[in-house]
Amino acid sequence: MRKSFWLAVLAYLVPTFPLGYFWHLVIFADRYHRLQMYRDDVIIPLGLASMVIQALVFAWAYPRLFPPTGMPWQRGAIAFGCIFGAMAWSFAVLPVAAKYRMSSVQDFIVLETCFTALQFAVVAPLIALAHRLGEHEASSTVST
Repeated sequence: MRKSFWLAVLAYLVPTFPLGYFWHLVIFADRYHRLQMYRDDVIIPLGLASMVIQALVFAWAYPRLFPPTGMPWQRGAIAFGCIFGAMAWSFAVLPVAAKYRMSSVQDFIVLETCFTALQFAVVAPLIALAHRLGEHEASSTVST
């Protein structure tokens, strides 16, 4: 595996875990508690396992869909953030709102939409830069 792949995995995991933890369990914990949908004893390892799977898939998919040499990294980051942010939102927000009991579907959708937008605003540029740095490093190694 290339260094850029592992950098991209870290670019997703390092901000996503603390962001998710503090967003859901600290900053907005009272709002989520009022939704009456989360268990009292959140199983953090399951959430972390989900993030690891996501990080591996995103790190693998990014250079195949947004080749670092084919476009400016900013454009790849925006495209990645929009496409995968929308997919994540459709997987994690809409079906949960549709299936789970909660005191306010609207409040849940607003909270989770804001979280997903913030998450991808942070991780998309980091993943794009990780692949860009990895490609830059690989090309400078080849030329020397």
